[in-house]
Amino acid sequence: MRTPLRLLRLWQIHRVFRRHGLDQLILAITPLAPLNRWRRRTWVDTRRGERIRRALEELGPVFVKFGQMLSTRPDLLPGDIIRELARLQDRVPPFESATVQAIVQRAYGQDLTTVFAEFDENPLASASIAQVHAARLLDGREVVVKVVRPGIQAVIHRDVQLLHVLAELLERYWSEGKRLRPRAVVNEYEKVIFDELDLLREGANASQLRRNFLESEILYVPEIHWPHTRREVLVMERIRGIPISDLAALRKTGVNLKRLSERGVRIFFTQVFRDSFFHADMHPGNIFVDARVPHSPSYIAVDFGIMGTLSPVDQHYLAENFLAFFQRDYRRVAELHIESGWVPAGTRVDEFESAIRTVCEPIFDRPLKDISFGGFLLTLFQTARRFQMEVQPQLVLLQKTLLHVEGLGRQLDPDLDLWKTAAPFLESWVRERFGPRGAWHRVQASLPRWAIQVPEVPDLIHNALRQLSRREGERMETTALAEFRREWRAAQDRQQRRLVGAALLIGGTILGLDEPLAWLAVTVGFWWLLRGR
Repeated sequence: MRTPLRLLRLWQIHRVFRRHGLDQLILAITPLAPLNRWRRRTWVDTRRGERIRRALEELGPVFVKFGQMLSTRPDLLPGDIIRELARLQDRVPPFESATVQAIVQRAYGQDLTTVFAEFDENPLASASIAQVHAARLLDGREVVVKVVRPGIQAVIHRDVQLLHVLAELLERYWSEGKRLRPRAVVNEYEKVIFDELDLLREGANASQLRRNFLESEILYVPEIHWPHTRREVLVMERIRGIPISDLAALRKTGVNLKRLSERGVRIFFTQVFRDSFFHADMHPGNIFVDARVPHSPSYIAVDFGIMGTLSPVDQHYLAENFLAFFQRDYRRVAELHIESGWVPAGTRVDEFESAIRTVCEPIFDRPLKDISFGGFLLTLFQTARRFQMEVQPQLVLLQKTLLHVEGLGRQLDPDLDLWKTAAPFLESWVRERFGPRGAWHRVQASLPRWAIQVPEVPDLIHNALRQLSRREGERMETTALAEFRREWRAAQDRQQRRLVGAALLIGGTILGLDEPLAWLAVTVGFWWLLRGR
């Protein structure tokens, strides 16, 4: 990014911050807080969340999406700011139809009419990264065409670089900066938002999720039309369903909302623990309901730009943590946090256990409508802060998805008990994964690799023994050399003692034995000669 452009953008950000009074907020959390007393204009702090939201909306899509991500991080910001950031929308005016056609034709290297029988110039939806158009292929199949917004990559690159600068300043001057790792948060955000620009990657994500739920009755994933998909253009099967947010239509159709809410929880835990591959952007705009069978409704997902994965270690620890929470085994929760490295190894288990119990006990045996999961997370993270718990960037998307699941649950069935719905699934998964059947499945999965490796075992053993023998020989040679050096030094010492003894003996004899000094020299000389033997 060129320096003049960077300075111009910084000046624009500065102006927006001043307009909304955010410069005071930044000063308040840094060592420069005393400078606030010279400010002429003051703001009522109770509106700080609204001011932050409006400033981000004014700064554009990169900051809007960053605010959306921060809205899932109650460990970073107070609840009033979190609630305002959750209201951020990235709906933006569509770009011109001529530009859309130019992008699509450039991607295909041919005219639109050679690919599509119909192409609607009016977009179905327009967002900060891309917009979507309805179309029909030459074979008659209905599809949607997603097109990346022109020039958005340069805009994102410019603003992400500035976010890096701001994160570095926060980490350096904010008292909580090192623990909350703002640079790691920005790094994670940069990866996510640039991945969204690659529609080939989004198509691959959709295909993987479709395979995972191909025989499922609870989630449908549209098919990707790969012959017509490019980095800047994605062509996908068009789906029709009721938006998850349209409760009036769902009730009018007679959809079983209780079953639908329970299936939403089941889909989440299946993606996270069975597949370790989950849709991480499950806001209401991306979720539809297939209500053709009202008593057995299913979900339809779209927009696969943000997907999450977990390592086997994180997956295991999370499953055990959830089960320990459900069973109210707070000591095990504390131990798992220490074993996983999420809190320092020297943390006292009994103190951490007591703190976790204080946070968790009030939420059990209550319906979801009476529990603020965001408030619960905030309290839990504030408690963990006392024990120096660091932010885990790899869990950011999981937290975001879990909060979306909570929102869907509240919307569909306020009486849903998230814990009781999830516990049987997790218990079954743990038995399947770590019980005898899981061990046998792991052995079966490893057999092809072992079949390739077994014939190589004799050679590997021979090479290992030869290396061991060589190392032993080198060790023996090293030992012998050290012994030789010791003996050589001892011989040198003995020779020096002999020379000293002989010199004293000869000197004493020359002086004459009648002199006391001569007798002393002769006596000491004999002693040194004896030491030199």
